[in-house]
Amino acid sequence: MRVLIAGETWVTHKVEVKGFSSYSTGAYAVGLVELVDGLQAHGHEVTHITNHEAVEVFPWALEDFAAFDVVVLSDISADTIQLHPACLERGERIPDRLRVLADYVLGGGGLLMVGGYMSFSGYEGKARYQATPLASVLPVTLLGHDDRVEAPEGVTPTGGSQHPILADIAPDWPYFLGYNRVIAKPDAEVLMTVGEDPFLVVGAPGDGRVAAFASDCSPHWGSPAFLAWPDYGRFWSNLVDWLGAS
Repeated sequence: MRVLIAGETWVTHKVEVKGFSSYSTGAYAVGLVELVDGLQAHGHEVTHITNHEAVEVFPWALEDFAAFDVVVLSDISADTIQLHPACLERGERIPDRLRVLADYVLGGGGLLMVGGYMSFSGYEGKARYQATPLASVLPVTLLGHDDRVEAPEGVTPTGGSQHPILADIAPDWPYFLGYNRVIAKPDAEVLMTVGEDPFLVVGAPGDGRVAAFASDCSPHWGSPAFLAWPDYGRFWSNLVDWLGAS
């Protein structure tokens, strides 16, 4: 499958104070090395758009999305995709790229949203997908406020589905340190849960396929045990195969 992944990068700016003196440091990080490696190891072609690049280079038109079988959004806010400088700074009308992405799904494309602080509704509601055209095609209803469930003691998803996504995947999953709380839509299929909360949900709006994975593909919610899990790459590959088969 040809997979486009957007997000999962960040810049850190830290100020340290030592008595009278202070200084600042900066760092850049990419949080999907294991995900990309796992997909490529199973034969998938992966294109990654970083958060800072997405403002300009996230696809604008259906023909741009047509180059991919599956689009993955992971820890990238709706504002990053919608608020191009032409609109925000110069007051120009531009295509709503989340509306175009929703049209891509309805026309037969695959879409996966992976959880994180800037996924679904997100930290303090700042991911903000609940107020976008993409909300209509996601298999889950979003809370519209801070939807994080922090679980420092760890939670383990469970499920008894025989869905192809879970084929040949060990039933005993590793622990996670948190997830986004969402509500499965009536026509969606819940494959895994954490307690009463949906954890992995799939749907088929229009001619496309969609999935919501409520936790992260990388730290901190994605635990070291998850990243080192023998079925890590196979799971994401199965998920992409299903999403792209519409």
